[in-house]
Amino acid sequence: MRAVIQRVTRADVSVNHEVVGSIQQGLLVFLGIQFDDRSEDADWLIKKIIDLRVFEDFAGKMNRSVMDIEGDVLVISQFTLYGNLKKGTRPSFNRAAPPDVAAPLYEMFIEKLSNEMGKAVPSGVFGALMYIDAMHEGPVTLMLDTRQKDF
Repeated sequence: MRAVIQRVTRADVSVNHEVVGSIQQGLLVFLGIQFDDRSEDADWLIKKIIDLRVFEDFAGKMNRSVMDIEGDVLVISQFTLYGNLKKGTRPSFNRAAPPDVAAPLYEMFIEKLSNEMGKAVPSGVFGALMYIDAMHEGPVTLMLDTRQKDF
C-alpha cells in the first residue's frame, strides 16, 4: 500500500456534486493499493498514519499526532499512486490492484482506521470520479509505502 498524506485544516470529497466525506483539521490520505497487498500492510500503514507527528505543539515544533489533536482523517482511494512512467509518458498501472481486490482492502483499511481512531473515518467512493477540496496547512505532505518503508 502506498499513501500520500497531507496536513489540512479542512477537506471534503464530492461525487456527483454531493459531499460524501468531510473533515476539519486532520489528515487527507490518498491510498493506493498494490496487487499483492494484504491486511498486514494496512495495519502497518494505519499505525504510521495515526502516530505521525506532523502537528505543531505549543513550542511550534511538529510534535503532535492526529490522535493528540483529536483531529480527523479523510481517506480517498487513488490507484494512480502506482502509476509507472518507465516507458514513455502514458502511465502504466500494472502494479495497482484490480478493483475486485482493491475495493475490499480499501473498505477494510477504513474500518480498521476507524476502530483505531475510535470514530468514523470519512472516505471517498471507491472507483468513482471524485472532486477533492482541501485547505492544506504548511504545506505538509508525506509519502508512505509498505514495500519501501524508508520511502
